[in-house]
Amino acid sequence: MKAHEEAGHEPGASEPRASEPRASGPTASAPKALTVWFVVHCIVDVAFAIPMMIVPGPFLAFMGWRAVDPIATRLVAAALLGIGLESFIGRHSTADGFKAMLNLKIIWSGSATVGLLISMAMGAQGQPLFVWALVAVFLVFEAGWIYWRVHLEQRGA
Repeated sequence: MKAHEEAGHEPGASEPRASEPRASGPTASAPKALTVWFVVHCIVDVAFAIPMMIVPGPFLAFMGWRAVDPIATRLVAAALLGIGLESFIGRHSTADGFKAMLNLKIIWSGSATVGLLISMAMGAQGQPLFVWALVAVFLVFEAGWIYWRVHLEQRGA
């Protein structure tokens, strides 16, 4: 039996159009909009990770940091590269693959937001304005990841 027949399609029927609902279940693919979110997330993560990895001091000084720990900065850059590049690599995954990545992204964005807010409350680095922009970016991604995780769960994927 062919894969599209196993998915509930009639023999000889064409595959569903992109505008038609996709099959549900753990092997179903994710909505196109979610794959776009994953690609955008990759671009944002990599755009920050590369300068943090190569020139952490000058990059963060430009962003308003008073002191930079290059080891910690490069460690964060590595996390951004790993999560961001996996967003691109996994953009055509099954629903189960997306759920696993969304769980990671929800934890990462949420804990990063909390960490940034605690640091700002304690006056770290003189509270650079750029950190508030980072908080906003993390909150937008956090809201998006939660939305998509719930959406996948509701559609039975």
